[in-house]
Amino acid sequence: MSQAELTREVARRVFASEFNDSTYSFKESDDERAPNYALLPTGDRANRVFIVGTLTETEDVGDDSEYWRGRVVDPTGTFFVYAGQYQPEAAAVLRDTEPPAYVAIVGKPRTYETDDGTVNVSVRPESIAVVDDATRDRWVVETAERTLDRIEAFEEWEAEQEAPESGSTAPTNEYAQMARERYDSPVINYRNDVIQALEGLEGLEDEDEAEAPA
Repeated sequence: MSQAELTREVARRVFASEFNDSTYSFKESDDERAPNYALLPTGDRANRVFIVGTLTETEDVGDDSEYWRGRVVDPTGTFFVYAGQYQPEAAAVLRDTEPPAYVAIVGKPRTYETDDGTVNVSVRPESIAVVDDATRDRWVVETAERTLDRIEAFEEWEAEQEAPESGSTAPTNEYAQMARERYDSPVINYRNDVIQALEGLEGLEDEDEAEAPA
């Protein structure tokens, strides 16, 4: 096994709207221990994700043992987080935290197909921490930047496919290719979500300034 395979995958910053559309998962080798990836519609893969949002609801949905579900909201939508006996520390945070609270979560994407064929995407947390509003705001800004980077790379690749220049050395983008084949949602939707998220932060800043004592 190579050194690259021994290191942990980078946790991708992703907004809820894109995460919930990441319904296709894959492995890049036949090894049963090979990492499982979610395909992001903006043309990247994610074995782990880093999310921050408002924990608005928790519920123990387990039958024989505790199995906690958390609902975490960011400016673009809702993440669902599930933790049980194999994630005891994360489950304890969900059990002990009183919503609403800002939380930062690192975890793995998981997909589940319902009886009607709908694919739901959730997070299996490796860690959950209660954080402050400044941490949440910083995550929104950084996630917006990372999302725009992916969108721009996707759009550059797409433009090259539609009008290839003679002798072009534009890099291949296999995950953009996979995303275009697997998903119908145009990436401009995620650009609009980025704008919405950043405008929401500006609105909060304006409110704070208005409420600050003279």
